[in-house]
Amino acid sequence: MPDSQYQKVLDYLYSFIDYETMQQPRNISYFDLRRMHELLMYFDNPHLKARTIHIAGTKGKGSTAAMMASVLSITDYKTGLYTSPHLIDLRERFRVDGKLISEIVLIDLVDRIKPIVELVNQEAKYGRLTTFELLTTLAFLYFSHCQVDFQIIETGLGGRLDATNVVHPEICVITAIDFDHLDVLGNSLISIATEKAGIIKHGSVVVSSPQPSEAASVIEEKCLESKTRLIRVGKDVFWRGIDFESNAQLIEIKGRLKKYRIALPLLGGCQQENATAAVAALEVLVENGANITHENIVTGLENVSWPGRFQIIKQKPLVVIDGAHNQASIHQFKLSLASYKRNCIGFQKDKNPFNRAILIIGVSADKDIASIVSELFLLFNRVIATRSQHPRAMAPNSIAAEFGKYGFEANVTDSVPEAISLALSEAGERDIICITGSLFVAGEAIEYLSAD
Repeated sequence: MPDSQYQKVLDYLYSFIDYETMQQPRNISYFDLRRMHELLMYFDNPHLKARTIHIAGTKGKGSTAAMMASVLSITDYKTGLYTSPHLIDLRERFRVDGKLISEIVLIDLVDRIKPIVELVNQEAKYGRLTTFELLTTLAFLYFSHCQVDFQIIETGLGGRLDATNVVHPEICVITAIDFDHLDVLGNSLISIATEKAGIIKHGSVVVSSPQPSEAASVIEEKCLESKTRLIRVGKDVFWRGIDFESNAQLIEIKGRLKKYRIALPLLGGCQQENATAAVAALEVLVENGANITHENIVTGLENVSWPGRFQIIKQKPLVVIDGAHNQASIHQFKLSLASYKRNCIGFQKDKNPFNRAILIIGVSADKDIASIVSELFLLFNRVIATRSQHPRAMAPNSIAAEFGKYGFEANVTDSVPEAISLALSEAGERDIICITGSLFVAGEAIEYLSAD
């Protein structure tokens, strides 16, 4: 299939309202699930064909989804995974048993939806369709076409009004909630949690990661209101870290049904919590009759792949890529970095294992750059501010100016490859380069460094 046909498909999908690329604040009044229900009805409601796990949260929802999919994909169950955003290729958002959708199938599916999309947009009873709504519809159609047994669906933004919230989930997972997307979700943890908890539906089982007290109360109240069972990570299921290696962290998870000892290849400290949420949800499926063994859970978690999350991509100098993109996730990145240095490199409190630490950072324009910089400035000797190719990227000069308030004279580059090239030209074998601030930056960094 010629590349030009696939590019035409991408151009078509991105020709609609795309909130992922818009610079201006998103108006919550534009989000209307009736558009999705109307569109999906024309295709005989493909979103209702498979058993569904629906995942919302501020941090860790993609990792948790990937862990569950990794386990289910090695069982006898065909499993679909829908996540966002992608790092490099749009097709990353649509996977069945770990494999990306092919360009040919995606082209065929887009051809199939085009006349119906045109019809819905002509009438526009509930407003015009968005790029994310089209992508979500394509995911449901693809999973229905593949006749998956399970579909793991990650929300894009929030939950209550998210385009994915048309499903009838068997399990709702709510990962850690924190401040993000304040223009749509509100500027308090209560309002943000209310939007995230909007995925909870009667008849589901809810698994919640540890939450701030305000968020936990919202989730508990929603579960009582909808008469849903709540399983709390840290109270009903537990984990403890045992050891840390350069390519895995050894953890023990005490589920409600069994104990699991796992060498988890995702290195970030928050991944222990995410793995525990995944196990809690998988045990619910076991209780509901799914044939998922103890060995499936251990093997699936030990083979999970989720790039761009505390990923060691190069040694000498050590290059770490992490898609942390708000203050909470940047703080977790700091903790993961300290743990990695302490446990894998013999880091002592009074001795740094690296000669120099170089930071490459690019963020999206809607992020609180002041809080992000306040978390990072003490860790690095050298800062390079950059930007991804994404339209919503913050100008590097704005990032550099924020570091300037702390006495840092940050270098400014116009692209991620330029920033990496500059850092590598300066770094010695005993230096560390950290690349963070955005999943879009992480994706471009992985693509550039993988091409070497």
